[in-house]
Amino acid sequence: MAQPIALKIPPRDPKQELLTRLEQAPAEYAAALLDSYELLQQLHEHGVFTTVRGALEASDKLVEAASAGANSPEAIRIMRNGIILAKMLGSIDPEVLHGTCEAISQTFGNAKSVAYEPPSLFALFTALASRDLRRGMALISTLLKNLAYQLKIRTQSNRNH
Repeated sequence: MAQPIALKIPPRDPKQELLTRLEQAPAEYAAALLDSYELLQQLHEHGVFTTVRGALEASDKLVEAASAGANSPEAIRIMRNGIILAKMLGSIDPEVLHGTCEAISQTFGNAKSVAYEPPSLFALFTALASRDLRRGMALISTLLKNLAYQLKIRTQSNRNH
């Protein structure tokens, strides 16, 4: 009859296995390993690991505080307004927005050159002859008209509810 084969597995020493692997690592990784050790040491010295451990231990409290803060009416308004602003910025042609930013920069870029004295009536009438000024006034007029229309709609819908 057949005899069973005795299976003898030597006990594992994970620490020794890691040391052996580390000793057999190619020399090209030595600089990276030393840098990693140095980085770990600096993180330890600056208390990063302690902070992360504390945050992990208090994660339930952090989540509760964050959700309570995010559930406030102000936070909800901030999120809604942020979404609306993002949609608004997405709808503006980048060239128009770039031109607007350039105009604002040219107007307010050097605060020392802004006139503090109001222009004379003659200077205002002379400026009205400029096509560019009239074009800008038409743009602002259209913006104000659209804003007033939106306010009218909102006011009427609030009265109906």
